[in-house]
Amino acid sequence: MNHLTGIRTVGVPVTDQDRAVAFYTETLGFELLMDAPLPQFGGRWIVVAPPGAAASIALTPARDDSPAGVDTGIRLSSPDAEAAHEHFRAEGVETDELLKWPGIPPMFSLRDQDGNRLYVSQE
Repeated sequence: MNHLTGIRTVGVPVTDQDRAVAFYTETLGFELLMDAPLPQFGGRWIVVAPPGAAASIALTPARDDSPAGVDTGIRLSSPDAEAAHEHFRAEGVETDELLKWPGIPPMFSLRDQDGNRLYVSQE
């Protein structure tokens, strides 16, 4: 029997949860799925995701053992990576160059307000 059936939520440490919610919802266009007080965690349990996505991101309070500013390894998908790249650059999001290699979907990386790196690749 397989006891694991999917990936539900990946945590991303942030230094300011309100600022992170604004970035992920207003700038990246994610939906706010949950925002609940969790004092024993040192903040709130906040979950965001692209509309209709199966997996989500928890914006967790950064701590000494889980600092902000990491390479999350999270790969986000876009129907048009080049248009997304241009949009986020115009919005002032810190992005790297758009990579276009033969046989590989176009992709780029961006960083949130804490320097956490996320990747965007074309579907």
